Amino acid sequence: MDITALLHALILGIVEGLTEFLPISSTGHLILAGDLLGFNSDKGKVFEIFIQSGAILAVCWEYRAKIYSVLRGLFSDRTSQRFVVNLIIAFIPAAVLGLLFGKAVKAHLFSPVPVATAFIVGAFVILWAERREHVVRIHSVDDLDWKDALKLGIAQTFALIPGTSRSGATIVGGLFFGLSRKAATEFSFFLAIPTLFAATAYDLYKHRDILSFDDLDLFAVGFASAFVSAFLAVRGLLRYIVRHDFTAFAWYRIAFGVAVLVTAYFGLVEWSQ
Repeated sequence: MDITALLHALILGIVEGLTEFLPISSTGHLILAGDLLGFNSDKGKVFEIFIQSGAILAVCWEYRAKIYSVLRGLFSDRTSQRFVVNLIIAFIPAAVLGLLFGKAVKAHLFSPVPVATAFIVGAFVILWAERREHVVRIHSVDDLDWKDALKLGIAQTFALIPGTSRSGATIVGGLFFGLSRKAATEFSFFLAIPTLFAATAYDLYKHRDILSFDDLDLFAVGFASAFVSAFLAVRGLLRYIVRHDFTAFAWYRIAFGVAVLVTAYFGLVEWSQ
């Protein structure tokens, strides 16, 4: 058992869980953290995808009552049926574009400098969204229709660019489309369930040849730490948005992105290319 590798798995799991549902890009943070820890091999990249399932399980647990209610009413309740249809519609754009362009994106954008740039650009989009007049017409995820779901799904596709943030793209898109902060945030949580489970299953299947049972302890530690930290992050974010907007996350993104670009420019950190 490699203690150092397990410690790296623990750290990356915590990073994934804390950042997956905040508008600050978990993929971007994992790329940067993996680069610093030397955990950026092909197997390391599969690991980073896999531990997302731990974070998603935390959302499933937090919203278990809602999920159970939807499943129970799937064949009889119109609200539950509409909710599921909306998730499917919102899931399709990212799934299609991910299959078409995912390989190219990983080849050209999965490195620190593009991630840092996306951090900063995304921050200004958040500031723009928060400073414009926000007219709320949708207060609950159950009030969405299929057109709203499609627009949110299209917004999520911007998260194919690492550093953009899947949750951030969906939430900010929701603010532009008239969702309340709570509705936009919760829909981003629910949309993450099919999106990230599908991404995890696809990536594990695609890279099954480089995995072995020897990696089980590593993946288990990352999965467990992602679950616990994501559960805390989800509850914290739901409490936070009751009284605050997302401006603080934008300034964090700018500071973090600038720090990466400065350290790269002056050679203070040997980021990979």
